[in-house]
Amino acid sequence: MKAIVVGSGAGGCMAAKELAAQGVDVTLLESGRAFKPFSFKTESFEPMRQAGLFLDERMIQMLFPEMRIDKAQDGMVHVIGRCVGGTTALATGNALRYDRFLADIGVDLDAEFAELEGEVPQSTGHRGNWSPLTERLFSVFEDLGLEPQVTPKFMEDPARCVACGKCVLGCKFGAKWTADKLIEGVPGITVETGVTVQQVVIEGGRATGVVVKRGFATEMLPADTVIVAAGGLGTPVILEASGIPTSPTLFVDPVLCVAAKWEGASLDRQLPMPFVSEQPDYILSPYFDWLSFFFNKGWRMPQGDIMSIMIKMADASVGSYDGKTLDKPLLDSDWEIIAGAVDVSHDILEAMGIPREKTFFGTLNAGHPGGCLPLTEAEAETLHNPALPPNLYVADASLFPRSMGNPPILTIMALAKKAARLAVS
Repeated sequence: MKAIVVGSGAGGCMAAKELAAQGVDVTLLESGRAFKPFSFKTESFEPMRQAGLFLDERMIQMLFPEMRIDKAQDGMVHVIGRCVGGTTALATGNALRYDRFLADIGVDLDAEFAELEGEVPQSTGHRGNWSPLTERLFSVFEDLGLEPQVTPKFMEDPARCVACGKCVLGCKFGAKWTADKLIEGVPGITVETGVTVQQVVIEGGRATGVVVKRGFATEMLPADTVIVAAGGLGTPVILEASGIPTSPTLFVDPVLCVAAKWEGASLDRQLPMPFVSEQPDYILSPYFDWLSFFFNKGWRMPQGDIMSIMIKMADASVGSYDGKTLDKPLLDSDWEIIAGAVDVSHDILEAMGIPREKTFFGTLNAGHPGGCLPLTEAEAETLHNPALPPNLYVADASLFPRSMGNPPILTIMALAKKAARLAVS
């Protein structure tokens, strides 16, 4: 049996690994290349930054092609990874289980999460590397009743972590675990990079392969089973091109940082998101926002003198992407959640001695798209939308019934593991 998996992020790599374990011959297709961490010293760009020469966030792709930047019509910046390992290469490595909205519709992932505990390295042992400032922030969160929890991290080798603060630019030290580790040396998996999947070929009511583009050449690759895991923005485009309708229910988990000057904070040299406070519609965590540092005029101060609190919120499922235009508005209800989270962030900074008038904001951005093929109760057992041919499955955040407002990697892998099993059962 031959299967094609489209996309090599958390969902794609996990699906490929699971299929190979079932004896399936797997071809894993990735439009990007092998990942290379950001190789430049950020300090070397200081003169350009101070001169305001970083005009648009999309410029970072010239230096760091693995980071793909899109902008919604309202200007919100969207960040995804385009490489083997997908966005896991650019993530802060948070290993948080968050599947209550899937459980609410009857999707049971307990067995998959239990297996992942033995397959994927997860650690909370990084607290020993926290700075005094991080410990103080943790205490302030506790004092305010925010119930902070040490964040489990995907760590290949915790001893290699030097707390450089650049997880989102790629780990040069081999400390952070990324999804490509799932497929390293696995028999039966062939990885092809630089291949853009244009559509799934459907004949006689079944998927018979995919049409791909390599450079200027186009060809059809046959398969008995196809799993699409091209991410919350990529998967809907492929499905629509294949004649399979998706839903304008895109969510993106918007992020906004509330920051202030704090001499010697060195948050840029600390593990990002070391702990998390989970609130009903958002989470809060210390986080140095490199995107804002390079491109936001309000952040033109030494990188070691910025302290910031990150807000990641669960946005309404309203939006779409057709491969060219990213239509992702934030509703009044979204802005109300953000406003409440900003107030709490100000309370935190005030408890640190920073008045509200001394704070400033980061660039509104997002990096967790999904929801355009949302599961319903009717699909809780099969994980299969009836619009799909019986041998075509989806294995990424496109299946999420709503925004989590939380890091999704662990949950995506659990869902992809189950979807891959069902695809060959």
